[in-house]
Amino acid sequence: MKKHAGQTILSPRITEKGAFLSAHGAYVFNVATSANKQEIGRAVTELYKVTPRKIAIVNTKGKVKVTRGTNRLGQAATEKKAYVYLKPGETIEIA
Repeated sequence: MKKHAGQTILSPRITEKGAFLSAHGAYVFNVATSANKQEIGRAVTELYKVTPRKIAIVNTKGKVKVTRGTNRLGQAATEKKAYVYLKPGETIEIA
């Protein structure tokens, strides 16, 4: 079943590191945990009208947190982020 681009790319990841990378042609996105490189590439092409030359995926483990009142442990959700590298001269406008 083909996913919609909005189900694959959840949001751009706005960080200092991401801002530095965007100046060098790489952009960071939060993506669905079930997404693969081909789906991410198609979604970037569909949403931003650019062609990625390389995609790297990183799984981030959720942090263990302690609830103050009850002193119980919980865990934040795990996430997946994608580094999308573009050809020289192409940019993505993230507002």
